[in-house]
Amino acid sequence: MTATTDAATASPGSDSPGVLEAPLESSTRVDDISDRLVTAIATGEYLPGQRLPPERELAASLRVGRMTVRAALARLVDQGLIETQRGRGGGSFVQERSTDRAAAVAQRTLAARWSDLRDTSDAIGRLHGTVAEAAAENRTDDDVAVLRDRLEGYRAAASGLASQKADERLHVAIADAAHSATLRAVLLELESRVSIAAPAHLWGGPDGMREMELRALAEHEQIVEAICAGEAARAAALARRHVGIDLELLERVVRGGDHA
Repeated sequence: MTATTDAATASPGSDSPGVLEAPLESSTRVDDISDRLVTAIATGEYLPGQRLPPERELAASLRVGRMTVRAALARLVDQGLIETQRGRGGGSFVQERSTDRAAAVAQRTLAARWSDLRDTSDAIGRLHGTVAEAAAENRTDDDVAVLRDRLEGYRAAASGLASQKADERLHVAIADAAHSATLRAVLLELESRVSIAAPAHLWGGPDGMREMELRALAEHEQIVEAICAGEAARAAALARRHVGIDLELLERVVRGGDHA
C-alpha cells in the first residue's frame, strides 16, 4: 500500500487517489511496494509466522516486476519484519516482533489512500450482501452441509492464523453457495484493491484480535443460519454489516489506535 502523504497532513477524509490507480515512478517503486507490504503486516493481512506468497504472485497482485518485489522484501528483512528461509518449505515469513516504524508506515499509507479505501470498502460490503442473498436463494443441500462444516471449523480454530484461514474458507463457501462465477470474480477483484491477501480478510493487531474473532463468530452464525434458512434479505443485511469489520480495523490504524 503506497504512501506519499505524511500522516500529519492526511486524514480519513482525504481525496488522495487510490494507490493501485496512481502511477508508480521508477525511483519510488520499491518504496511504494515496501510500504504496501509493511502495511499488510501491520493490519493483519499477514500474521506472525505466516509465509508470504511467492514473488511471482506478489508481483502479479501488486502489478509490478519481480525484481521490485524482491528489493522490497529485502528491505523488510533488513527491518526485521520478515525472515527468508531457503529449501523445501522455505520462503518469506512474517516475524513476531512489531516496530514503531511499521505502525507509522501503515498509518501514513492508509491515510493517503483513505478516500479510495472507504469507497471500495462500501462497494465490497454491498457485494458481499448480494452474494449472501444469492447464496440464500441458490444454496443446495450440499452447500448447507459445507457451510455448517466451515462454521464449525471457524468455531474450533485457534486464535490468529488458524482462525483467519477458517474465516477465509467460510467466506469462500458462501460465495460458492451463490453459484455465480461472475459475482465471485467481481468480489475478489474488489477485495484485491484493499487487501494484498484477498480473499483473506484483515485480522488486526494482537491487542484486539480475540475480541474481533468472537464478534465475527457471532455474526458468522447469524449469516450461515439465514442462508441455510433461505432468508435472502436477512442474509444480505447481515453479510453487508459483517464485512464492515475490515474498514473498522483500517480506521483504527489510521487513527493510531491499533497496530500489529
